[in-house]
Amino acid sequence: MKKPRKPDIDTVGDHIAWSYANLARADAALQDESASYQRIHHIIRSKLFSGLKKGTMAMRSLYDDERIKMTAPKACCYCGSEDKLSVDHLIPRIRGGADDSDNLILACRACNSSKQGRDMLEWMKKKEAFPSILLLRRYLKLVARYCDDNDLLSIALSDALQRDLPFDLSLLPHVFPPLAELSLWVCPPDAHPLKPQVAFLGLIRFRGQVS
Repeated sequence: MKKPRKPDIDTVGDHIAWSYANLARADAALQDESASYQRIHHIIRSKLFSGLKKGTMAMRSLYDDERIKMTAPKACCYCGSEDKLSVDHLIPRIRGGADDSDNLILACRACNSSKQGRDMLEWMKKKEAFPSILLLRRYLKLVARYCDDNDLLSIALSDALQRDLPFDLSLLPHVFPPLAELSLWVCPPDAHPLKPQVAFLGLIRFRGQVS
């Protein structure tokens, strides 16, 4: 099968959309319990990216993410530990992250202390780790909302990378680890993981929103 070509990424909006579309592809493959990406997974990515660019599709609000946060096992969102939990700002407050619930997640003391005021993706890159699908989904929605609120989506990505933002746009992933290394969510030992079909609530809806 011919490898799908990466599209041209010119604007901040393109950059976020391509990362989110790759997230959707990974989620679909995990739901299918595939060992590798199939043609249908590439189609999902292509259609979602095109829809986000054209405005015929949009990310949903963080409502579903908040619902999952309330029903998921109470554990660190980074490592799954249930010990010494505290609240962490996904986008650090010291870098402009809000105190809103959307930006607050559970983190164990060890992860919280290690991450400190760093961007999540910057911290995880240093640890040679990759966030769970649902944690990255929340993060990308926060980044997209910030860029939308500050009229950044239509500007050139090269220009945006020179700005002092609360997050590092250059680290938004376009290339994901192998499927075997990805997880939908982190869970403490012996906990029942979230079911993908329940957690993502249908990723693609044309002329509407995506979760």
